[in-house]
Amino acid sequence: MKTPPVVSQQEWQAARLDLLVQEKELTRARDALAARRRRMPWLAVRDDYRFEGPQGVVSLLDLFEGRRQLIVYRAFFEPGVSGWPDHACKGCSLLADQVAHLSHLHARDTSLAFTSRASQADIGRLKARMGWRMPWYTITDGFDADFGVDEWHGTNAFIRDGDRVFRTYFVDNRGDELMGGTWSYLDITALGRQEEWEDSPEGYPQTPPYAWWNWHDEHEGTASEGCCGSG
Repeated sequence: MKTPPVVSQQEWQAARLDLLVQEKELTRARDALAARRRRMPWLAVRDDYRFEGPQGVVSLLDLFEGRRQLIVYRAFFEPGVSGWPDHACKGCSLLADQVAHLSHLHARDTSLAFTSRASQADIGRLKARMGWRMPWYTITDGFDADFGVDEWHGTNAFIRDGDRVFRTYFVDNRGDELMGGTWSYLDITALGRQEEWEDSPEGYPQTPPYAWWNWHDEHEGTASEGCCGSG
């Protein structure tokens, strides 16, 4: 292993500041890309997709849990997948381990749901084993094929206007590596982080930075939630 040189404190700080220039450029580029996502056209979802949940059959609209936005991750947990029936696929499981406390998404009027083709009994058993508490539903129809996640994992973002649902964004492959954190999820949504510094279209909801930040057990309406959201 050929290691970098060992330098003095002054030389190390100079190298750090030199690198910081590029890091700031990357941050600005990432913000600009998120701004473009907020200007993506919307695609109306016209089919009445159905899922099986812990309490029975639910619709795509139900997955919003009354919130304005919804992020849906397709995890591979079903017969034929590596690890079945004890585990979901290793990559999907790694992502699931990274999901932040959902109360912070909820504070931005955004829900997160996982979906798979495994039964609710199998999903419940897996969640209990792995300590996951995000909502996780069973796909019962062509949702996975229609939204590009029938052969590979991926994350879809939706928004609703009353009972009308629209697809606003999709990311898969290495783009999914960044998912799991509150900021990475909000940055793929149509409304973004909803903070005043963001470059968003006129009329989009925005609040001052830090104004909505809170401890996860003190966000309004989320005090009873566990480490990864509602079960």
